[in-house]
This record gives sequence, structure tokens and C-alpha cells, in this order.
Amino acid sequence: MVLQIKQQLRQVQQLVMTPQLQQAIKLLQYNHLEMLEAVEQELKENPALELSTYDEPFTDQESPTRDDLKSLEDSTTESSNPAAEALVSDWDNYLENFGGDYSPPSRDYSDRPSFENLVSYKNNLFRYLVEQLRLSRIDGEDRRIALEIIGNLNDDGYLDISLQDLAVNLDFPIGRIEGVLQKVQDFEPVGIGARDLRECLVIQARALEQPNEVVIRILEEAFDILKSGKIEHLARRIKASINDTQSAVHLISKLNTKPGRILGASDTVYVAPDIFIFKAGNDYSIILNDDGLPLLKINSIFQKALHNGSSSSSTKDYLQEKVRNAIWLIKSIHQRQRTIYKTTQSILKFQREFFDKGIDYLRPLVLKDVADDIEMHESTVSRVTSNKYVHTPRGIFELKFFFNSGIKHGADEIASESVKNHILRILRSEDLKKPVSDKQIVEELAKSDITIARRTVAKYREMLGIPPSSKRKKKF
Repeated sequence: MVLQIKQQLRQVQQLVMTPQLQQAIKLLQYNHLEMLEAVEQELKENPALELSTYDEPFTDQESPTRDDLKSLEDSTTESSNPAAEALVSDWDNYLENFGGDYSPPSRDYSDRPSFENLVSYKNNLFRYLVEQLRLSRIDGEDRRIALEIIGNLNDDGYLDISLQDLAVNLDFPIGRIEGVLQKVQDFEPVGIGARDLRECLVIQARALEQPNEVVIRILEEAFDILKSGKIEHLARRIKASINDTQSAVHLISKLNTKPGRILGASDTVYVAPDIFIFKAGNDYSIILNDDGLPLLKINSIFQKALHNGSSSSSTKDYLQEKVRNAIWLIKSIHQRQRTIYKTTQSILKFQREFFDKGIDYLRPLVLKDVADDIEMHESTVSRVTSNKYVHTPRGIFELKFFFNSGIKHGADEIASESVKNHILRILRSEDLKKPVSDKQIVEELAKSDITIARRTVAKYREMLGIPPSSKRKKKF
């Protein structure tokens, strides 16, 4: 086969997304905090965009509420009026003095503490253990070993690295590493620094005010039988009575299997709702969260420059690009807010019974229902509801929460979230000595005219983070 270069014409249809359209799509799927970051970044990069205030008068072109396409055309095309107001040509001087007409009110900050004193740190496991290390008698190279051990503890408080690896990394004998580990295991919370569950429980058992010899013997000599839950076999192994063995097992069940979790290693994630739903009498009102979202307008000097005939073509192109991007951003923000409002309004209409009566009345809903109601595409509704939260009289929910598949409920259907709530109520009222099986849950739901398969119950139970009945059973 001979390779050759030749020209060929081909007609192809393809979708091309402009940078402005990509920006509009991104803004649509941003949550409130991401939206504020995007606006702040655009204000830094685009000199044609500037902040406005609520009490500032606007001209027709500067109004932040004007979002028709005609304004875009007017601002990015040359004016036919030769008597347009002249633009200040000294751009360097303008940029140097940009914002010079604004000066913040002078305040006396001498009484305020330094910025270092305003920073707060959430105490976590690592910081808590390091503070104890500083107050301990561990010093010299042992302190270095202890710090390495503390740094290799996971969120549950267990040592995530073997002593052999620590000995190789630190170039110390394994005996010395183990000696320092025992000192770290004396720190609080009790049970910290263990290499496995058995060692963690043994540390806690030995630290009790009144150590129970039966408890320690069970953990050290018959831990494998303890995990099986066979009390009679366990009593024979440690040569103790059934009553003493049951009391010891009951005491072991109260020990903390994850001591590191006491301090909560992960930070709390706070949610900023994008929209609020308030109840006023028998009706509901929807309010968009505009907190922190600045009013934007086009810089008046850039608008004048577009209609100034003395500007060069390159300058004109630059100005047109910046003004076009600024107007498109303002339009995209307004469109995003309107779309979120219309979507929430539609959800409120479909899920009115949920807001009035509770989760048992949450109805099945799919994206297509809302999309048809607000006359938009399903992909748009999907982007609007993604990673956005609504504050309601019944709590804060992600917008995706209101979209559920349907489960047969008599002649009608019930939302899957409502079924999960039914399952949760059944499990909360169960006897832990005789926990309810998935089959029994199916039978209980059938009494409420909810038809569901056992495998679906198992799936919903796992989604709720509830183990099977065999692991929920309490034998003592």
C-alpha cells in the first residue's frame, strides 16, 4: 500500500460549544459557594466587569437586570453616532487610578487582637496525642519514634504500619520500637496505638478501675471463640462459670472498638442552601439565596470605548471580547437563578404532600416530570438539581432527594425514600435478641400494602448502613 498526501472535502455536522456556552453550563451546575468563587475569579480576570451597589443609579446599558440580547449587540458593535463622547486615552493612568474614587472609612483596629489569635483549630487525634507527647517523659530519639508512631495511626486509632517497617524506616531495633509503642498506648483515649482489635480491647480491659481477670483471659486466650458468640464453649475454654463468662462478655461489649473516633478526625462539612422554602399560613414561598452574590454591571468606560471611533481595531476587538464575556456572565447568572427557582417551584408542586405531612407522603418523581412541567430539557434539570440544597420547614435536603423511583403501594406507587423510612421504623422497634429478618420486613411492609422483593429490602437496608439480622443479634 502506497501512502500519499491528498486533499479531500467532507461535510460533517457536529455540535460546537463556544466558551460562553461552556461557562453558562458550568454556572448552572455550580452550587452557591462555587458560584461565588466563579464570580470572584471573573471579576479579577475581566476589567470590563465591576461591582455595583443597590443604591447606585444605573443607566439603561449598565442596569444589572437588563439581560436581553439587544444589549449584547449594542455593546459589541460600533456606534454610528460620530459625536459619541470621547474616551480618556490614557489607559495607564486610568488603570493606575482605577477605584481611586473609593476610599473605605477609616477605622481604628488597634484594640483588635492579632490575626494569629483569630485563627481557630479543631482538635483532632493527631494534635491531641502530640500534646500528650510533649507533656510526657519520652524524649530524645524515643520522642522521634513516638511521633512517627502517632503519625501512622488511622482515624480509628490503630497503627497502620508494621513494627518491622518502622524499624527499617527509622533504623532502630524492633525491640526499641515496641517499647516506645507501649508508652504511646498509655496515652488517652484508652486503646490508642493498638495493632488489632484484640490488643485494643486488652489495653482497655487492663485500664479499668477494677480489672476483671475473666475479661482479660477471654481476650488473651479465647478471642476466636468470643467472636463466634458461643458462650458455653467460651466458658469451658477459660474454665469459668456461665454467669461469670456472660458478665465478662457483657463488659467486653461496652469497650470502644474505635477509640480514635472519640475526637472525630474529619471536619464537619457545612452546607449553604441555594434556595429557601418558607411556609406562610397554608402556602409556601420560595426565596433564592443571594447572600454574598454581588450585583454586577459593565464598566462605563469600556462601554464608551466601544463607541469611540478613535480606538484602533485591535483595541476594539479586545474591548468587544471583554464586554461580551461580562454581559454573558451576567445573563448566565440571571438564567441560572431563574432556572433554579422554576425547578424548585415545580418540585414543590409535585411534592406538596411531603411538605405538608412528612416523608411518608413523598411521591415518586423523575427528572422528565419536572422537565416537562418547566419546558426544559432533562439534562438542564439534572444540572440544576446536582449538588444543590434547599432549606425547607422539614430540614435541609439535596434537590436530588425529591426524585425517587416508585414502589407499588396498593393501586398507587410510593417513593423509595418513604419505603426506606418504613424499613427504618420496623428495625428501630425490633427485639435485638430476635432481630427482624429481611423476609419478615417484606411481610411487615405487605401489611401496609407495600409490595417489595426481599433483595430490594436488603439493598435498602445496606443503603441505610444497617447490617443483616445475624450481625444485629445480641446474645447476652
